[in-house]
Amino acid sequence: MGEHTEKNAQGDAGGGADAEATQVHQTSAPAATSGDSGAQQAAASNGTPGAANGAAGGSTGGSRRAQREAKASSVDWTAVRERGVGLLAGIVRWVGLAFALVLVLHVIFVIGEANPENSIVQWVADSSENLAVGFHDLFQPSDPNLLVLINYGIAAIFWLVVSSIVAKVIRRVGGAVG
Repeated sequence: MGEHTEKNAQGDAGGGADAEATQVHQTSAPAATSGDSGAQQAAASNGTPGAANGAAGGSTGGSRRAQREAKASSVDWTAVRERGVGLLAGIVRWVGLAFALVLVLHVIFVIGEANPENSIVQWVADSSENLAVGFHDLFQPSDPNLLVLINYGIAAIFWLVVSSIVAKVIRRVGGAVG
């Protein structure tokens, strides 16, 4: 860029076609990229040496590097919030699914006549009593297998529906789409 300013000064002093040629050449200097700052563009168009390299305007490492560092250090809080809301809604759905699974296992163990002395069967039976939340004696058919199938099956469906609704409410209130 320094050569262009010398030619421009010589051309202005001498006048004529040589001055016009250097002015045309000077205006066709490479334009600053979209990543450069306005101060650097102005300095480059004025012919200031080193302006396009980031030496002007107090920049130490070039504008592209500064922009990359700014992008790397900036946090998109909207995306963080949406991820948190999505995670919370997903946890609610998984918990509802786990509750329903325990209830379905209880139905399978009762209908399949699993060993009631088995520790897994005992744990599932104890847990399903708490998870049935009032459904365990909703219907009273004479067949005990049918009683478990209907009442605990309804409780399992209840947990699936409730967890789905709560997850949708969390997403809607949290602002996440989904």
